[in-house]
Amino acid sequence: MTIKKYPSHFHTLRDAWVKRHKKIHKDLVDKHKASLRWMKDNSKQLIAGSAAGMLMLANPVSASTLAQNLLPPSPPVDEAGSHSTSSLVEELKAILPLEVTELNAEQEAQIATMFKSYFGMNAQAELYGKRLNRSYGFIGAEQHLARYEGDTMTTHFQNADDVRFAASGMAPGRGAWGYFAQSGVLTQEDIEREKYYLAVQTFLAPGWDENPNELYAFFKFRKMLVVNPENGKAMVVVIGDAGPAPWTGKHLGGSPEVMSYLERQDGSARGPVVYFFVDDPENTIPLGPIDIH
Repeated sequence: MTIKKYPSHFHTLRDAWVKRHKKIHKDLVDKHKASLRWMKDNSKQLIAGSAAGMLMLANPVSASTLAQNLLPPSPPVDEAGSHSTSSLVEELKAILPLEVTELNAEQEAQIATMFKSYFGMNAQAELYGKRLNRSYGFIGAEQHLARYEGDTMTTHFQNADDVRFAASGMAPGRGAWGYFAQSGVLTQEDIEREKYYLAVQTFLAPGWDENPNELYAFFKFRKMLVVNPENGKAMVVVIGDAGPAPWTGKHLGGSPEVMSYLERQDGSARGPVVYFFVDDPENTIPLGPIDIH
């Protein structure tokens, strides 16, 4: 005769606690992934001390075990030991929300620190107390802008390679700050500003209704760092126009050259970018594509 064995109360209780611990661990990591990664990247002692205390309430473990197992391994670096495009993409993915929503102050601070490390420049979502309505949003395609009175698609391009952007056409009016060549003479800086420009929703910026003149002057040709978080491509650009309208579902627009380099598309295939102000009071940072340091 076979005697059927039943699990003891001890084993039943043990299995229940193990299951509960695994759920608590998963929920904690899912909810606080960005914060935990920031703690890991900036202070291993902080993770060992404060994060360990949270999980030890559920199941006592050593701080060293927690630091090793709480988060996935750090993003890879290339053979030279510097940051790589893939590591930038992975770090942004860990911080950015799943939906393209406005970033909070903690997320913006983490990304600013990351941009400083990867690109060697001070890029912030808020500069001198001023900011746009958001720093992460969908980008759409813009047309070329007239650089001076009488500028046409025939006179617009400097070399044969640039002609491939002619299909985008030219906007019928000037940009929000008028012609780029405001001195009456087209300079290389004017050419590059139009080539690498963004249209942003300045009219939705905090404080616009109260002090539009001050913000209008602040945003004029202001440098920005724009990054495609899905491929790591980045450019230094300027604010050259205002728009798009909120009803379009887009939060900013890019010149044909910007859209091409970032590999962003318009319409149903549109994608998001991160865009921060560049603090460059001496105007030493050139416009155009920027490589990771």
